[in-house]
Amino acid sequence: MEEIVLPSFGSHEPAHHDASFIGRGFYWPMQVDHTGSIRLTDGPADLDRSMAVVLATAPGERLMRPQFGCRIWDLLFEPVTPNLLGLMAQAVRDALAQWEPRVIVEQVDPRPDGDDDALIVINVTYRVKATNDRRNLVYPFYVIPHEES
Repeated sequence: MEEIVLPSFGSHEPAHHDASFIGRGFYWPMQVDHTGSIRLTDGPADLDRSMAVVLATAPGERLMRPQFGCRIWDLLFEPVTPNLLGLMAQAVRDALAQWEPRVIVEQVDPRPDGDDDALIVINVTYRVKATNDRRNLVYPFYVIPHEES
């Protein structure tokens, strides 16, 4: 049985460095570690991976949980406009609010990349509920460039 370690109040180490506050999960994409076990991730890296999985999954992709994912994929073929960026931000906010209960999303800022017309860089600023740490996730989202007719 695994021992649960709680942070002590007299510790010089801040409690937010204890990964047990955030949790532990499968490394994604799944991999095997040096012992032959499924590789796990914990702490802030677990949050980043979990959030990326939510954003990378289109609703309907998961067989036993078809609602899981982010509606950003509905916007894949739309021309990049300020309205589209607003819809993307809302889709990301909604998905993370529903599927990642360990965080509070403070800001979502999707911006077109200046060098690549197909790339939208989505900057997500969030706060970890358990530790109140403010963090940032940068998620690259590629759209199909709109063709002029």
